Amino acid sequence: MSYQLSAVVADAELLREETRELDHAVLGGLRQDFALLPVTPQLVLELTGTPPDYLTDDPGPAQPFELILSPALTEVLARWSLRGPLAYVEAEFAGGAGHQAAAVWLDGALTWGPRFDPAFDGPRPEWPINAALIELGVEPGRWIDPFAELGLHVERSTEGWLAHGRRGLSADYWDELADEWEARQ
Repeated sequence: MSYQLSAVVADAELLREETRELDHAVLGGLRQDFALLPVTPQLVLELTGTPPDYLTDDPGPAQPFELILSPALTEVLARWSLRGPLAYVEAEFAGGAGHQAAAVWLDGALTWGPRFDPAFDGPRPEWPINAALIELGVEPGRWIDPFAELGLHVERSTEGWLAHGRRGLSADYWDELADEWEARQ
């Protein structure tokens, strides 16, 4: 089963306030009062005034994100982070092969990362998205890691998160599906 994500994760109220005037912002509700903002080409264009640019090669440590974080986009993320920490996260994997990357902004500056991992062979808390979520203040709970704790596993793609947000669902709505997913892992 594959997984693909390009999103900003932050406190739900922070994201609601910063995106309330945007036409292409759709928030997906997560646990612990966090939300996920799927990053789509339309959203990048609306935020920056220019179409997004993507890597032509595979991401790696030197360029961890498929979406090239333009100065205009990083300026938006830095400005939003004046209200609280936020993370930009990307993941793409299928059958255990793939990668994930994350970076965190706080107080108007990049404060953590970006980090990239193509192997997922280290401890779960050190995987880039989990580590970024810990930086945001995600608390441990009944789930296997911060990724699952917030409910990032309940949708399998950025498009899935768009549908999730448009339907006004929260990660708690998907607890039964999440339990099934956990059982399969």
